[in-house]
Amino acid sequence: MLFNSFFYILIFLPGASLSYFLLANCVSFNAAKIFLVLASFLFYGWWNPIYLPLLILSILINYIIAHTIQSQDAPLTRKYFLVLGVLFNLGLLSYFKYTNFFVDNINIATNSHLFVSQIILPLGISFFTFTQIAFLVDFYRDKGKKYSVIDYCLFVSYFPHLLAGPIIHHAQMMPQFSNPENGKINYQNIYFGLALFIIGLTKKVVLADTFALFANDGYSHVNDLNCMTAWITSLAYTFQIYFDFSGYTDMAIGASKLFNITLPRNFNSPYQALSIRDFWHRWHITLSHFLRDYLYIPLGGNRVSEIKINRNLILTFVLGGFWHGAGWTFIWWGLLHGLALSLQRLFGKLNFQLPNLLSWLITFNFINITWVFFRSATMQEATHILSTMLSFTGASFNPLVIILFGFAFTLILWMPNSSKIIAKPVADRMIFLPGLAGLMLLSIILMEMSNSHEFIYFKF
Repeated sequence: MLFNSFFYILIFLPGASLSYFLLANCVSFNAAKIFLVLASFLFYGWWNPIYLPLLILSILINYIIAHTIQSQDAPLTRKYFLVLGVLFNLGLLSYFKYTNFFVDNINIATNSHLFVSQIILPLGISFFTFTQIAFLVDFYRDKGKKYSVIDYCLFVSYFPHLLAGPIIHHAQMMPQFSNPENGKINYQNIYFGLALFIIGLTKKVVLADTFALFANDGYSHVNDLNCMTAWITSLAYTFQIYFDFSGYTDMAIGASKLFNITLPRNFNSPYQALSIRDFWHRWHITLSHFLRDYLYIPLGGNRVSEIKINRNLILTFVLGGFWHGAGWTFIWWGLLHGLALSLQRLFGKLNFQLPNLLSWLITFNFINITWVFFRSATMQEATHILSTMLSFTGASFNPLVIILFGFAFTLILWMPNSSKIIAKPVADRMIFLPGLAGLMLLSIILMEMSNSHEFIYFKF
């Protein structure tokens, strides 16, 4: 079930929200939570019912392991169950996401002919495995509390975040799921949630899907690109992935607000970043936090020698790239970001600073170039596009394209991010105007949605 589908917007989301509050106020808050778990299972199973048992099994096994860890006093036993749980989650993820990649590369390296049929990747598996690994690790570190099975099921399966994040943490979410006050209707949350949902839907349907036309056309005709069209293709994807993923996140946070549940912020105007480090403080923030807390710091973080710090940075981002997709292009994307962060540390120690405009130009162009690897199907395709971008041949200008891309630059550089747009002081001053404008905008979008595509991050 897609966020940008008629059924989700007109039936599932309002029906789930209304039922949740009716049950919370007429039956019990626990009944409302059970309903929300079942609604989340329905939401997940709508895509492919065969994978719903996989999600439920993953939830139950992780819940049992977490509470087994908590009930044990012997450090070795606790560690044993932690390792068991982490291996279970990584094994599940590896089988569905990486089996074909490893088999293909073994065949190439050994000139063999191993065959594995194409494995369909269950939606959201990268996100719900990371969420549960963090849960197990925190229980091992005595940072977790005992939660009911209903709260844990809701924590993992909660449909606004299930398919593509944000990656949530139990310390943020469990107190909200267990708070009976969240079963009471909050009209301010409904207003903010709808406003944010409409903003996200606009980003997706109006902006991301428009730039997808240019990006998909360019990547479908790589050999026909010239210098100008190669740049248009790369920039189109740079804009597409931002408006697509941040649009999804806005819709997820907005939908969650309708249930009085606040999801963590995941974007903060990332293309305004003046360095790669700054970019990762603004882009996919919850993934950055996960990689920092559960990979970079356990590797030693900043507490080791400079060489090992750089090793940790590079390894963290290589694995972060591999988490996104089973392909060498994703590994290279992560490697380039890790190397860039290491170089930034070096220049920082030399007190080497550039003017803000030059810093932004270098950062944005680096991000744009690395997205080419992220989007390309093969390394050969990526290098061909990049070499064409540097060929300086066949340049031609289309005024309409220049206007469209100029508009996109205006949005990413000078418009406030979504959370600021709906900030309370602004909303209070203009509460009726954006409400009416939002309804009008939603009507227009709904008429156009029949041509909309699924979100990019659904395949990760």
